[in-house]
Amino acid sequence: MTYPFAGPPASGEAVQVAPDILWMRLAMPMALDHINVYAVRDGDGWALIDTGLGIPSSKEEWEALLAGPLEGRAITQLICTHMHPDHIGLAGWLCERFDAPLLMTRLEYVMARMLLADTGQPAPESGARFYRAAGWDEEQIAKYRREFGQFGKAVSPLPASYRRIRDGDRIDIGGQGWRVVVGEGHSPEHACLWREADSVVLGGDQILPRISSNVSVWPTEADADPLGDWLVSLERMKATLPEDALVLPSHGAPFRGVWSRLDALIRGHNVSLKRLERSLATPKRAVDVFGCLFARPVGDGVRGMATGESIAHLNYLFRQGRATRTRDADGVDWWSATSTGEEAA
Repeated sequence: MTYPFAGPPASGEAVQVAPDILWMRLAMPMALDHINVYAVRDGDGWALIDTGLGIPSSKEEWEALLAGPLEGRAITQLICTHMHPDHIGLAGWLCERFDAPLLMTRLEYVMARMLLADTGQPAPESGARFYRAAGWDEEQIAKYRREFGQFGKAVSPLPASYRRIRDGDRIDIGGQGWRVVVGEGHSPEHACLWREADSVVLGGDQILPRISSNVSVWPTEADADPLGDWLVSLERMKATLPEDALVLPSHGAPFRGVWSRLDALIRGHNVSLKRLERSLATPKRAVDVFGCLFARPVGDGVRGMATGESIAHLNYLFRQGRATRTRDADGVDWWSATSTGEEAA
């Protein structure tokens, strides 16, 4: 993998990364402290890809970008790769300001509207049962109840309508065609965009250069297999995208060497799955396998994502017949490997 640019753009500034494409960066108040957003020249204006969080500081950064590198030109269309708050947080604000259409895949748009509807609502008992089954204690479950329905705190109200994009569609931006390439696992119907004419890929969170996207099971679909979807998507991306593509990711720096990166992501999960399977020689709860999957301690701030990712790996092994699950009288799930440690290795 190679990184063709010296460094990221400063706040309020942009770097041209390909003809008619600007790379910009917004700060985020969390461990993952930034998101990359992109502008593609579209006639007399710009098409934007992703928005940052719906918080005042992001609006201030956008004001500087709109007046500065974007030259005060109109936003012609907004394309959101997926429904996570750092990608759609200001979609409503930008679309309303410029009377611009929002383009998303159907599942991402509908899921976002569903989560916004949860804002301010009490936590469902099914969610408490889900986290109790994973091994959370009552204090942690109480914290889940208190923090439920916070999606809308970082997402402005979405437009009431949108334009659907699907895998294989071609979007016209400035007279050039961009092919939609959909991935699954990190989110339900994540859209990447590929400008085939010069092999530029807007990768969103589907292809990140240095970190692996979170792949989690959530209480709304406790038996889901997002890791299986994720691995299939990565293989499909490798069969679709050219090896020399310039990937413009949502986090980290633009890079070349997409096949190598996809191989590394697949290999990393397979190594984790084998390590996890060996650890299940003795029964474990989802919270007991954090050490098998994560290189650093799991604190309260990321406990939900860590639990979701652990269950994603456990569900994957279960679907393959490599693990079993038993729920005890307290409602806690205990996972065991179906083979011995030597066979799992």
